[in-house]
Amino acid sequence: MYSRPLVPADFVVPERLETDSFLLRPLTVHDVIRDFDAVMSSAAELKDRMGDGSSWPEGLTLEENLIDLGWHQREFTIRHSFAYTVVSPDGKRCLGCCYIYPASDPAFDAVALYWARQSRIGDPADTALGDAFRGWLARDWPFKRIDFPGRNA
Repeated sequence: MYSRPLVPADFVVPERLETDSFLLRPLTVHDVIRDFDAVMSSAAELKDRMGDGSSWPEGLTLEENLIDLGWHQREFTIRHSFAYTVVSPDGKRCLGCCYIYPASDPAFDAVALYWARQSRIGDPADTALGDAFRGWLARDWPFKRIDFPGRNA
């Protein structure tokens, strides 16, 4: 989808962000069952959160989710975009996802999206995810201007 790496060749892409409440690590095909459960239990929220007018994840199947995760994993390895799963500290439950994409608007260096499982919306863990993700991007990534669609305010 994107024709160039999102980050410079000498940039070391962070592999994880760990807090007391959750762990961010690269999303892979091995996460398909936990990710699918989190996505489908949060479908209504995700349709609104992604803000692109799409109907995703309406009608998503486990097989299509596996394909999506494979695409995210490949994009990560070629440094074109980065998808992270948000898991419980013990790694047993998917709590959401964070994505970093190239910006189509030249006013931004990157686009960052994140979502928490529907059951976490509005609780301190949801706010903590947004705060931690924004801080991590500011501190450990090479972007100066990041667009957070639907969350810029």
